[in-house]
Amino acid sequence: MSAIPARRTPTGSWLQRKLPSKRPGRTAPRGAGPVFTRRLRQSSWPGPAILPANLPTILTVTALIAALGACAPVVPPDRVALAPVDFAELPGWDKDDPRGAVAALARSCLVLMKKSAAMAIGPGGLAGRAADWHAPCREIDRQARPVGDAAGARRFFERHFRAYAVRGAEGRDGLFTGYIELSLKGSRRRTARYDVPLYARPRDLVTADLGAFPGAFRGRSIAGRVARGRLVPYADRAAINDGALTGRGLELAWVADPVDAFFLEIQGSGRVQLPDGSIMRVGYAGKNGHAYTAIGRVLVEMGALEGQAVTMESIRSWLASNPALAGAVLAKNRSFVFFREIHGPGPIGAEGVALTAGRSLAVDRKFLPLGVPLFVAADDPAGRLAPVRRLMVAQDTGGAIRGPVRGDIFFGHGAAAEAAAGQARLRGRYWILLPVGVAIPQVAGP
Repeated sequence: MSAIPARRTPTGSWLQRKLPSKRPGRTAPRGAGPVFTRRLRQSSWPGPAILPANLPTILTVTALIAALGACAPVVPPDRVALAPVDFAELPGWDKDDPRGAVAALARSCLVLMKKSAAMAIGPGGLAGRAADWHAPCREIDRQARPVGDAAGARRFFERHFRAYAVRGAEGRDGLFTGYIELSLKGSRRRTARYDVPLYARPRDLVTADLGAFPGAFRGRSIAGRVARGRLVPYADRAAINDGALTGRGLELAWVADPVDAFFLEIQGSGRVQLPDGSIMRVGYAGKNGHAYTAIGRVLVEMGALEGQAVTMESIRSWLASNPALAGAVLAKNRSFVFFREIHGPGPIGAEGVALTAGRSLAVDRKFLPLGVPLFVAADDPAGRLAPVRRLMVAQDTGGAIRGPVRGDIFFGHGAAAEAAAGQARLRGRYWILLPVGVAIPQVAGP
C-alpha cells in the first residue's frame, strides 16, 4: 500500500509525539488548520447519538429532550456524538482504494474474534458488542480476498457497515499528525561507537490499569515500583541517564546518538541495523509512568525555536548545535520508554497487531475503540502534504493523542515516510464505520 504522498519539501511543524498508556504504541504533535465546509445530510434520526468516553450508558431526560430538538445538543467533554450519513457523503470515498484497510481490518479481526460475543466494544458500548463484528470478520476470514478491486472493497464496507460522523465537545474538526517506524544503526553489544543503551522493561516496573477500579478512570493507567508495600514513582529520564538502571542487564541494544535514542522512544518502534547488516526490530514495551513533555514546546518556551519552525529536523539540528544544553533539554521530558525485540511483522500497535502504512491510525481510546474503521478527511493548512481522503483502522494509541477528534497516521518507515510524518499537521475530521447490526442509542451519557 502506498504511503501518503508529500506535496513539497518539508518545512512544517513538529511539536511533539506520543506514548500509549499500555501495550505497544507511541507519542505526537498538535496544531490548527482549516475546517471542512461539506455539510451532512439531514437525517430522519431524532438526532446524533451522544456516547460517554469512560462511563456506562445511562439515558437522561434532559439529554433526550436535547437530542429530539431541532438543534444539535451540546456535547459534554467526556462524550462523542454520532450522526448517521450515507457513504456517498464521505468526501473522496468513491476515489479511495480501501483494499489496504481491508487487510488492516483483517488483523484487527483476529483480536475481535477472540472476545466473548457479549463483550461491549468501546466506551459505553459505542461500537456494539463483539458479536456484531463477527459477521464482517467472518467474511474477511472466509475469503482470503473478499474484494477484487477498489470498487469491490468499497462495496464490502457498504454492505457490512454504516457510517457515522463523529463530533466532540469542540466540534467535528481535529488535528491529525504522523509517526513512523524509525531506522537507525546500532549493536547488540556496547562498542566505542555504539554506547547509548536501549533498555528492556525492568522487572520491578509495575503498571496499574485504573479502569479496573471504581470511578471514572477508564483508559487511564499509572506506573511505578513497589517500595515497602506502596507504589512509588519510577526513576525519571534524568535518573536513568545518570545510571539508575546500570548493571541490571537491561541493555537490549546500543546506538550511537542519544538524540536518535530519544526520537526512537517518541516513535515507539524502529529498525536497528546491526554491524553485520541484519535488522533488529524493536518496539514499545512500557514506560516509566512520568508525564510526557514535548521537547519542541520546551525549545519554543526557551526562545530557541519559533513555534512555526518546530520540526523533527529543527529539533535535531538545535540539539546537535548545542551539545552542552542537549542533555538538560531532553531531561525536561521525564517520561522514558522501554523496548522489546520484535520477531515477525511489525511494528506492533496498542491493539497488539502489526500496523499498516497509510492505513493504521492512533486514536484516543477514551472516546473510540481500537479495531474500528475510520474514514479520514484532512488537509494540510500549509499545503506541504496532499489532502488525505482514505479509510483507516484505529490500531494504536499515544500519550499526546487526546480528544474525540484526534488522530496520528502511521506513515511506515524510510526517508520519505520520515519526511512526511515530520511535517504532518493536518486539520480534518473522521467518520466511524460500525457493523449494520450495531444499535446506536439515541442519547447516552452519565
